[in-house]
Amino acid sequence: MSAILGPAGNCEDFYEAGNKSSLEAPKWVFDMGLGCYEYQCGKGVKISEEAAKKLGTRATEYGIVLSVHAPYYISLSSVEKEKRDKSIDYILKTLSVAKAMGAKRIVVHSGTAGSITRREAMELAKDTLARSLVAAKEAGFGDIFICPETMGKVKQLGSVDEVIELCQLDEMLLPTIDFGHVNSMTLGGLKTRADFEKIFDALENKLGGWRAENFHAHYSRIEYTNAGEKKHHTLAEAEYEPDFEPIAEIIAKRNLSPVIICESRGTQTRDAVSMQEICRRYEDDFKA
Repeated sequence: MSAILGPAGNCEDFYEAGNKSSLEAPKWVFDMGLGCYEYQCGKGVKISEEAAKKLGTRATEYGIVLSVHAPYYISLSSVEKEKRDKSIDYILKTLSVAKAMGAKRIVVHSGTAGSITRREAMELAKDTLARSLVAAKEAGFGDIFICPETMGKVKQLGSVDEVIELCQLDEMLLPTIDFGHVNSMTLGGLKTRADFEKIFDALENKLGGWRAENFHAHYSRIEYTNAGEKKHHTLAEAEYEPDFEPIAEIIAKRNLSPVIICESRGTQTRDAVSMQEICRRYEDDFKA
């Protein structure tokens, strides 16, 4: 077992190399020695079914595991019922293109607490997610994981415990642990090895089994303020947190196989390559 790594969308190097379309991404990712790619629908589901199928065919050809990031404006916990209902529609649209391209995971933002308590927000999010699951299964998307993501701003819904609680609703839900977001929401809470271990322990103790071993993950160094997440940075900008080494070490020690998507600012592919090298080094150490 080992982690699968790849980029979120297309980096600067991708376009500087002459590539023009995401349809060229599977070969690019393969040539870089990586194994996954997250297609970005953050600003809306705009890819056609035909293009999604082409992307899926090329990903299969190169052995690249695909996932899709759903629109950022999804809010499972909005106090406005209309927004929650629209969020279900956005999830279904994302699942539809994921199905067309053969992706087995979509990443979804949870929403915010805003003017209500976090507990009230959680109950709204759980209801919206439960209704999304019913609609997804009825539409034939029951073989695709919906992956609620840990969020980076203090007032957003999506701590590690909150994401795990959402995922406890159904086996079709898989957590997306964004380590940069966790660090930002907790205002620098990921410093010691024990800080990182707590996340993995929570996954094991509260979800367990396949989902704890094969969770979805995002990683980048993120600058934060007292409000939480501010800006993504590159792996080389080591003044920003969190470090990737403890994550790679724990994954190797526990023999886990997450899909890890690098979200570095503009350098996500080359940073994913560096992260993969770190992961493989720890894997070799624990095999020795």
